[in-house]
Amino acid sequence: MLRLFTAVPIPFDVAETLGRRQTGLPGAKWRGAEHLHITLAFYGEVDERRADDLAAELARIPGGIFDIELKGVGAFGDAHRSHTLWAGLEPNERLNVLAGRCKAAAERAGIRMEPRVYRPHVTLAYLKTQTNPGRIGAWITNHNLLHSPPIRVDRFGLYSSTLTDDGSYYELEREYPL
Repeated sequence: MLRLFTAVPIPFDVAETLGRRQTGLPGAKWRGAEHLHITLAFYGEVDERRADDLAAELARIPGGIFDIELKGVGAFGDAHRSHTLWAGLEPNERLNVLAGRCKAAAERAGIRMEPRVYRPHVTLAYLKTQTNPGRIGAWITNHNLLHSPPIRVDRFGLYSSTLTDDGSYYELEREYPL
């Protein structure tokens, strides 16, 4: 079984810029530049045959290069416990369409996905339970003016994810040019 997802990679120069913001919050487990991406669809555990079917369906997704922009930061969780820090994106219909097509590819390959509202973001850090909520709020306030120049999206990838004690590690399985 493979744990799979599709994502748009973050270019190294943008990842370096994000990396300069990944400080000053005790209890944050910052994601390295090589792990920064925008998830399009998370498929979960998939057997080899369905993974091959998925890869073939993803190859059928029509192309078309477009630009995205990062904007703002925030946290997932609630007022009592935030668990993830993220960088947001300017609303982008082309990105939403691509994510929808990745989900439809999974359905054609016989992969059932959890129904979720698509919220594009770049995960910057995972937070430990003892992270001070006031410090999280201060970090968000200090970095919320994040706004990147346009980022060209000319490809997306099918990635496998391996869970370890040190976090998730990703490997590009297939790349799909747009």
